[in-house]
Amino acid sequence: MPSLFSQNTKIKKTGKTNNLKLFNFGIPAFETMSGKRTCPMAGPCADFCFARTKLYKMTNVKKAYEFRYATTQKASFVDIVNYEMQRIKPDYIRVHDSGDYYSRSYLMRWLEIAKINNNIRFYSYTNMVKLVKDADKLNLIPSNFDFIFSDSGKQKHLINKQNERHTKIFNSRDDIAVHGYVDASNNDLLATKWFSKNIKIGLVFK
Repeated sequence: MPSLFSQNTKIKKTGKTNNLKLFNFGIPAFETMSGKRTCPMAGPCADFCFARTKLYKMTNVKKAYEFRYATTQKASFVDIVNYEMQRIKPDYIRVHDSGDYYSRSYLMRWLEIAKINNNIRFYSYTNMVKLVKDADKLNLIPSNFDFIFSDSGKQKHLINKQNERHTKIFNSRDDIAVHGYVDASNNDLLATKWFSKNIKIGLVFK
């Protein structure tokens, strides 16, 4: 049985750099093998999504992500995740190195998990801008959860780039600096409110 949490190369490097236990949770990018949409608001990013290339195409990796998606469908998902986190004892969890909050109920489950595990910090890049904003208006997002809006989805027009944390893809690290964005290409935690006050998060297209 695949593990529920993993560490891709960037996550592993980031954890080592910051001397922290950082893990990621991912589901299939864009859609499952059966055609279930996992990134409802994906825009142009669906064409260059890193999670649809290279290692993510390997059979064993695809099976692991399909397994995690199936787990999110279970009524016991919150309990399953809580049990696993008690085992691995992470400092940070990146929710979705692949995939997104495909429904409101799914997002609510992660918010519940974060509230229960308030000693752990959670963060996500997401195209589900309206969904997250609606939850924020209702004060449903705990302080240990940080969201970074992606500037490449169908709802990017809803992002207030003056005061909302967001990410933008650039062709080079020089471009990131010129436009005043913090470079989170190698250190993933620089995308979060705990590691950078700059709400403009830059990533290099790979």
